[in-house]
Amino acid sequence: MFKITVCLLTFNSERLLHDVIPPLLIIADEVIIVDSGSTDNTVYICQSYGLSPVFKKYGWHGEQMNYAVSLASNDWVLCIDSDEILDPDTVNTILKLKTDGEPEPGMAWRICRHWFVLGEKVRTIYPVSSPDYPVRLFNRKQARFNNRPVDDQVEGFLHSERIPGYVRHDTFHTLHELFNKLNGYTTRLVQYQTIRPSIGRGVISAIGAFFKWYLFSGAWRQGRVGVATGLYATVYSFLKYFKAWYQYQDERESAAREQTDSHFIK
Repeated sequence: MFKITVCLLTFNSERLLHDVIPPLLIIADEVIIVDSGSTDNTVYICQSYGLSPVFKKYGWHGEQMNYAVSLASNDWVLCIDSDEILDPDTVNTILKLKTDGEPEPGMAWRICRHWFVLGEKVRTIYPVSSPDYPVRLFNRKQARFNNRPVDDQVEGFLHSERIPGYVRHDTFHTLHELFNKLNGYTTRLVQYQTIRPSIGRGVISAIGAFFKWYLFSGAWRQGRVGVATGLYATVYSFLKYFKAWYQYQDERESAAREQTDSHFIK
């Protein structure tokens, strides 16, 4: 039998914590919660379950998860976000895995993750299709999250299998949350990845995203939720290029001002 540390990330997560935490307590030999500065009842709810969150200022998701993993006492870790709810089949399968003996360190397990946006199950949410199958259970000495500013994933494992059951990923509960995260994701993307600064490319990308993620994906059948996910994909595709262009123009103007100032000083 091997032990598992559950690593849970929180930030103003009171809405779902009473659904998220109980299944985790069934399978966890240890729970590490890393909170990035919640101002709601998140910390109080965690404490009501006997759990004490550790504070770490948010950088990006993979960095936060790797920090939680580094605090684990056990080599095997299950990494979960505070908007992800494990179903009974997943819990029972993990309990059985624990009794089968310790696996090879290079082994990892994927969880079927169904996305819910504005309370409804969706087929797509840019840039993934639902369900997707992220690796969430792995040996921390073998694997870890990469450092991508968005859409990070676990790397370093040698083999993976899918765990029966699924996780309900109840994300973007309100329009405010959807567009707030859209703004944050695109800003981080431009800051930490090289994006071609081009408004024209942004327009073309946005048009392509509209057709792919709204029309061709069938999102249009889902009424207002489909419009929201289609708009999310379209605006995301445009914003990343627009923000890169805006940043490039700002840097050019700053360089020109510095050059002008140095000329007058001479």
